[in-house]
Amino acid sequence: MNALNRKRWSVWVRKIQRFFITTVIGGLVVVLPITIFFTLINLGFRLIGRLVAPIGELFSFSDSINSWIVDLVALAVVIVLFFLIGLIVRTNLGNQLFSILERDYLSRLPFYNTLRETVRQFIGNKKMPFSKVVLVEVFGTSTKMTGFVTDELGNDMYTVFVPTAPNPTNGFVFHVHASQIEFLDVKAEEAMRSIIAVGAGSDILFRERTQADQEA
Repeated sequence: MNALNRKRWSVWVRKIQRFFITTVIGGLVVVLPITIFFTLINLGFRLIGRLVAPIGELFSFSDSINSWIVDLVALAVVIVLFFLIGLIVRTNLGNQLFSILERDYLSRLPFYNTLRETVRQFIGNKKMPFSKVVLVEVFGTSTKMTGFVTDELGNDMYTVFVPTAPNPTNGFVFHVHASQIEFLDVKAEEAMRSIIAVGAGSDILFRERTQADQEA
């Protein structure tokens, strides 16, 4: 193996190693917060179960039935506790106190922000990234690019990912005002297919808009 081939082989090995490590870390970042969340729920459930365990002794049922009763009571306590906390947070004072707690303490905990976003997406309080297809104008010209909304920043600001063709795993991230984007009534899969096909089939992106203009 000559020097050129050895260099190419070394570069290829480093790319494989970097890809493997970043992929493992990416999976860990997603799985670990979810695992922590359900672990905390389980620990809380078990703790409350121990506190209400004496209730099972009030009944003259079998041990298995008493265990079921304790578990049901513990589950009810957990649900009521979550409800009361949610009810408090919905008030102005509770929301302000929680915002201070989150800003000064919780946000400093490892993986808290990732866990918060995961839970919001899990319960549907936040739109999943790439769920909205848009045409975005970023250079002050009439040229528009196909993009996907990845976050809503407030104050009419959006984060948009514009993939490159034909490899949509690469692209550019833009933070733009709402006036610079046009939402399209198409599925993300359809838009992604047109990107992979280097623009072929892009007519589907404009079909709904054309029909709306004709109806108007």
